[in-house]
Amino acid sequence: MPNTLDSALYRAYVDILHEELIPAMGCTEPIALAYAAALARRELGVMPDSAQVSVSANIIKNVKSVIVPNTGGLRGIAAAVAAGAVAGDADRQLEVLAAITPEVRAEIDCWRRQARIEVCEADNDLLLDIDVTLAGGGHRARVRLVGGHTNVVRIERDGVVLQDRPCTETAPAKGADRALLDVEHIVQFADELDIEDVRDVLKRQIEYNTAIAEEGLRGDYGASIGRILLQAYGDTVHNRAKAMAAAGSDARMNGCELPVVINSGSGNQGLTASLPVIVYANRMQQSEDKLYRALAVSNLVTIHIKSGIGKLSAFCGAVAAGVGAGAGVCYLHGGGYEEIAHTIVNAIAVDSGMICDGAKASCAAKIASAVEAGLLGMQMQMHDAQFFSGDGIVTKGVENNIRNIGALAREGMRETDRTIIRMMTQDC
Repeated sequence: MPNTLDSALYRAYVDILHEELIPAMGCTEPIALAYAAALARRELGVMPDSAQVSVSANIIKNVKSVIVPNTGGLRGIAAAVAAGAVAGDADRQLEVLAAITPEVRAEIDCWRRQARIEVCEADNDLLLDIDVTLAGGGHRARVRLVGGHTNVVRIERDGVVLQDRPCTETAPAKGADRALLDVEHIVQFADELDIEDVRDVLKRQIEYNTAIAEEGLRGDYGASIGRILLQAYGDTVHNRAKAMAAAGSDARMNGCELPVVINSGSGNQGLTASLPVIVYANRMQQSEDKLYRALAVSNLVTIHIKSGIGKLSAFCGAVAAGVGAGAGVCYLHGGGYEEIAHTIVNAIAVDSGMICDGAKASCAAKIASAVEAGLLGMQMQMHDAQFFSGDGIVTKGVENNIRNIGALAREGMRETDRTIIRMMTQDC
């Protein structure tokens, strides 16, 4: 490893953290729908009376069962489009519904019931595709997002194209190249990090994600997985790390209107990558400096793994974030590249088969399992135990294992994804 990280690579890693760790209120798939609808409403210029919505199957999967925030408990595609079209603030992107007042909620439901809303599955193989057309007052406006929750590729008004960009899911829509990430340089980056370069984004992640986790423990959200974990297994640091991440998801999947700082386009991944590291740092009485460096490791490892998997797939994204959390906690314990690499390989081997069957209350339980895998991977390397090449899909070298998990999710689980979506929608 070079003595000092290349300045361009250092800057790219800082940029990646700023680009990925952004706030969102609510599950990001229905929020992306609301964002597209809010943009279309702004271009339309009047209150629409109808909507045509075309979305990829994975959007259907992830919108079907979660509550759209600030709608009074509404669920589903029509609710997300209605909220964005009636009351969304497009300038706030993934916080598009944050400013909705209680008085406006009734208007959202009223429009949803009265407007003509047609929803169909997109006729392509894209995993994240949202296409919303609103009509009213003799005009039509269309907005399409592809590959990212805010990645606008097309805007039209009355057939006139106002914005047109290539549709791709194979490269980041903008910003630093995620292909620059590797575990060795992530650890070196954390060691050499000037905290001021990322203080604002990591401080916000700590504050937002801790707040919604605490709300999840207090409130009656979903299946209350976080609270059950603490009641059943006690307040050890190991169990609280799982419980806090799960509690954040309990709240977020079930209508809580607090924001989350996301990771790789997902609030659940943002919660999973951050809260276990925060819990361990507090219990270990680590300095703020050490916590920020460990969060840099956790977040960047998560982004690195997810970059190969893709934004949406049949592979549960919480697994990648649980691996990231294990790496971050390992860093808190003084682990360097070798220890963190072993932690990642071990953790990948444990939970690599967990499927994503949409965003819903049970995500909290999957998060707890993913954090457990990350922490077990760390404990294995601390006790001189590891999985070796040939143990299932495990192969030699941490980067090869990360590439394998990406190929498994992206290619090997395509048919699994189609089967999951058929099962979820066959009664709809």
